[in-house]
Amino acid sequence: MNETIATFDKNKFEEVRIGVKEYKGFDLIDLRVWVESKEVGGKVPTAKGLSLNVELFTQFKKAILDLEKVLKQNNLIGDTRTAE
Repeated sequence: MNETIATFDKNKFEEVRIGVKEYKGFDLIDLRVWVESKEVGGKVPTAKGLSLNVELFTQFKKAILDLEKVLKQNNLIGDTRTAE
């Protein structure tokens, strides 16, 4: 499986892509910085990023939720929940 789940701009020149990919028989969660390549004529992945075995998803999710709590407690972000 190779699927991009989300993409957002990191800055004017780079974007972050979050997805699931298979590499050497392992299913990975991949967070990667992509940049525009004139040679390729599109965006290409860089070495800047993180790949985690999908078995670590629960720990990764907990860490992100803990990070969100700390950021809110320190008024670095607002309430990011959206109405459904």
